[in-house]
Amino acid sequence: MYLLGYDIGSSSIKAALVEAETGATLAVAQSPATEMSMTAHQPGWAEQDPDEWWLHVCAATKQLLENTLVAPAEIKGIGISYQMHGLVVVGDDKKPLRPSIIWCDSRAVPYGNRAFEEIGQEQCLSHMLNSPGNFTAAKLAWVKENEPELFAKIRYFMLPGDYIALRLTGEATTTPSGLSEGIIWDFVKNEVSSTVLDYFGFDKKRVPTVVPTFSLQGKLTAEAAAATGLAEGTPVAYRAGDQPNNALSLNVLQPGEVAATGGTSGVVYGVVDRPAYDLQSRVNGFAHVNHELVGSNHPSSLIPHPSQRIGILLCINGAGSLYRWLRQTVGQGSISYPDMERLAASVPVGADGLRILPFGNGAERMLNNLDPGAQVNGLQLNRHTAAHLYRAGLEGIAFSFVYGVQILKKMGLDISVMRVGNDNLFQSAVFSKTIATLLGCSIDVVQTTGAVGAAKAAGVATGIYPDIETAMASVTVTGRYEPEADRVGEYRGAYGVWEADLAKAIG
Repeated sequence: MYLLGYDIGSSSIKAALVEAETGATLAVAQSPATEMSMTAHQPGWAEQDPDEWWLHVCAATKQLLENTLVAPAEIKGIGISYQMHGLVVVGDDKKPLRPSIIWCDSRAVPYGNRAFEEIGQEQCLSHMLNSPGNFTAAKLAWVKENEPELFAKIRYFMLPGDYIALRLTGEATTTPSGLSEGIIWDFVKNEVSSTVLDYFGFDKKRVPTVVPTFSLQGKLTAEAAAATGLAEGTPVAYRAGDQPNNALSLNVLQPGEVAATGGTSGVVYGVVDRPAYDLQSRVNGFAHVNHELVGSNHPSSLIPHPSQRIGILLCINGAGSLYRWLRQTVGQGSISYPDMERLAASVPVGADGLRILPFGNGAERMLNNLDPGAQVNGLQLNRHTAAHLYRAGLEGIAFSFVYGVQILKKMGLDISVMRVGNDNLFQSAVFSKTIATLLGCSIDVVQTTGAVGAAKAAGVATGIYPDIETAMASVTVTGRYEPEADRVGEYRGAYGVWEADLAKAIG
């Protein structure tokens, strides 16, 4: 008996087969082998064809079945993780009317900012936890104003994962978690936000049927079964955006638990037990995968509650991009990351006074959308070497994580444990120990992927697992970074100087 999970990314589609009884990953497949195409008709735009996602879902599924020889009838549930904040619009025939406006497309910023002011900042933050910003609702507002004839043909607007579920089941559905990431969910009323719909002039009938994150969301149609090689009637039982799903995959489900990633950009995703928001909108709050609704129009919805789980998302644009730049420029592309780590570890904490601000990858939301750029401070030509630059780079990125977590702490997040995947920056002990020591928490390294997490999650709604905790019990910690208690003073001193540099840079 097996479970199947998909991770619908903007670069590729990943599919994973998990053995239900043991939780072991049988196989993972990816399509395409390189990266999917992305169209940018104007600067700041980014679009993809939703049917290209579907073609690669089918290709990855067939590859899995061929590689494992698992009988399709043995697959008892399907889970979907997907790129967040995108917009897909379909007509009466449930086919896309235009390419998807995906997460990194920034054309809708003015629409969201105007809505934030005109609806009212307090109303947006207290009810939706966010400004409409550059999220799904604002992207639909752009379509309404700039493509009115197309807008009139829309039967449903949905998120990328909703569209893949539609192709699998023939049913147009969405989830509270998904609607919250599109800034279309009211956390006070626990329903689709009539405030946002009315402001933008969206008909509520265009919102797909709302189903729970863990639920029987439909069954594979004969057409989908033929296209994927799966069995007709296989249930789709879970759906969530990639960051909430990544947290689930790392077994981050309860207040005080935090998931983090350190790729090109950095993400910290922490769980709290109440709807929480930042008055400066430097971070975003969404319904976590295990968030439960607690009484419409009741003040209890805004205070701690055992069943409420809100994911607070912090994104840092300047992260791994800096370290890659150091490798390509200082190391001339010929040095390996393990060798960079070895050199960085040979330098003391604080890199002998050399500091780097890593913010060179565009405006930083956690810095109130300022773009201070990357800076190298304290450079001494007779003292500092490439090893110092590598150490200062890792520390600068780690310090930016710590700086951002201070925002989360002010929102009520009390970090007890941080869990990370065994990839990217968290393979560096210098980077990881800097964060662990300054935050006073351990960092657990977990071997998993988003597609694997989605597969296990599908086992909950299908009854294979009695609850989410049981489904995730097989998550294995493969390593752990502990705070260096005897060196806290050194780390704090280095962080204080770096923070002062940042204060000067952002005024």
